Amino acid sequence: MRYRRNYQAGGTYFFTVNLLERNKSLLVDHIDLLRESVRWVKRHKPFHIDAWVVLPEHLHAVLTLPEEDFDYSGRWREIKKRFSKGLPKREYLSEARMNKNERGIWQRRFWEHTIRDEQDYWHHVNYVHFNPLKHGLVKRVSDWPYSSFHKAVAAGIYSRNWCGE
Repeated sequence: MRYRRNYQAGGTYFFTVNLLERNKSLLVDHIDLLRESVRWVKRHKPFHIDAWVVLPEHLHAVLTLPEEDFDYSGRWREIKKRFSKGLPKREYLSEARMNKNERGIWQRRFWEHTIRDEQDYWHHVNYVHFNPLKHGLVKRVSDWPYSSFHKAVAAGIYSRNWCGE
């Protein structure tokens, strides 16, 4: 069976992207490299970050693509590639990954959901921002530093004490 994705030009999507080894903390340990990888891709293939959170071994994002563009897969491929290339080669590689000349950093795929309407949008944006609390990483959402929650507070979308105080 072939994996099928929903591509919608100018669409808004929710994503979950995971490290291959879920017991690692590469994403927060190398947050500057991840940020630079995202910035580079945004410059070359623009998109809007509606919400984003980076946890030790996975990340969630709500992204909106330009009106005529539907290539979110290419953006994730490039983000993952740039991040991986910036890391020293210390990970275990399976024979399958060696044969395909892949690094053992990321899971091959990512989970995507096309946002359907405003209610669905806010459900996923809130989910993104609530995630560090859900995983027990903090006692208050505002305590997690790797989240777009702080920009949303500055923009007046959330109060600083939203969920957790």
